[in-house]
This record gives sequence, C-alpha cells and structure tokens, in this order.
Amino acid sequence: MSDAFGRAIRDHHRGERTAPLLVRDGDDTEHHPIEAFYFEPFDGEGHGEWLESWLDGPLLDLGAGTGRHALYFQERFETVAIDPSDALVETMRERGVEDPRRGDMFALPDRFERDRFQSALAIGTQICLAGSMDGLRQFLADLAHVTTADATAVVHSYDPAADGVEELVGYRADPTPGLAHRVMTFEYEGETSEILQFRLFGPERLREATVPGPWSVEDVVRPGWDGSYRAALAKTGRRS
Repeated sequence: MSDAFGRAIRDHHRGERTAPLLVRDGDDTEHHPIEAFYFEPFDGEGHGEWLESWLDGPLLDLGAGTGRHALYFQERFETVAIDPSDALVETMRERGVEDPRRGDMFALPDRFERDRFQSALAIGTQICLAGSMDGLRQFLADLAHVTTADATAVVHSYDPAADGVEELVGYRADPTPGLAHRVMTFEYEGETSEILQFRLFGPERLREATVPGPWSVEDVVRPGWDGSYRAALAKTGRRS
C-alpha cells in the first residue's frame, strides 16, 4: 500500500525531501504545509493550555504523525503514540518519542486491554476517517473500551457549518445539517496514496454520536480560522 503521506514527512524530517506533498482531488491540487502542520513545536501555551487541562496519563495519542504532541506530554506522564504509517513511526522514534507504535485507531480493542488509558488525543481530523455516523459511534465505543471509567478525550473535526470549509480540497456538501464529506489523495514524487474518504461532522453531530454511550461532549473550542474545532469528551464516571 502506498504511503506517499508518511514518506514525504519522513523525508522532510531527514532533510531529504525533493518534491512537495500534494493534496489532490482530480485537478484541484494544493501543497500540504508539512513544516507548519507537523514540525512546529507544541509548547502548551494559548490553546495548548486548554488542551492540557483535559488530558492526563496514561495518554493515548491517536494518529500521532511526527509526535508533535507526544514529545510534549511524555515529559509529564506516560504517553503511547500510534500511527498506521511505518514511515511516521520511524520519524517519531528519530525525533525522540519514547513509545511510538504502528497501530490503527479504528481497531483499538485489538491492540490494548480494557481501561489501559486515562486520556486520549486525536488531533488532525483523523477521526473523520470513521466514514459515517455509525463508524463514529463504533470508534467512540472502542475508545471507551481502552480507557478508564473517568477518562477524557480530545478530538478534532472540521465543522461543515463553518465559513470557508467548502474551500477545502475534496469537499463535498451534504444535505443533512452538520454533515459533509471530503474525498482526496496525497501525492509525492509521482506516488499517489489510496483515496481518503472523510466524514465531516459538526459539534452537534458529535454529541448525537455519543448517545447512548458513556461519553459526553463537555467543551468545544475553535482555536484557528480554518473551520475546524476541538471537542473535549468526558465519561459519565468522571462527572459522578
């Protein structure tokens, strides 16, 4: 399977990248900002203070990429960082992430025992790869399985109702309020990734997906101008 995305980022880290990483939907193409997205250090300031307030260890960093968040949080508590890309796991290890692992965030019970983690973090809109509302519910159920009864999580999605989201490469409108699609590929040095199909969901749709499970949406912030949001989830046991 092609890993144009992971290979481009690894090459960038090693100073070996000779071509841009492209985001493509047919003829609609843009350069992916590797340095800004994956290599600017996370310092816990500003929005980071909000993020840190919702997390504790042991922490599971989902779709951890280059380990930008894992590098920060592993200095505070146990942090396990998973990503499906071998190239990105290598990159995390080279950057000093202590426990990087190859793993699928949509198959968590296959990798981790019940109640293994106190918190989970999924920054980068990977949660939208759940593909559907049913897929999102299943992901939340799986996440509940591997986290404690008083666990917290922070997840990240684009809000279809936000201004400018329709300008995303690969955006597809949906007549259902709070939902949209995004279909795209990555291209690097002539190699094209598999087609990625995202299901974008707004905060109210995320709240809908938590029912009847143990999670509740406790807070929503919009730290940037890109139409995305972060949602803090907590289990019922934390509030009792």
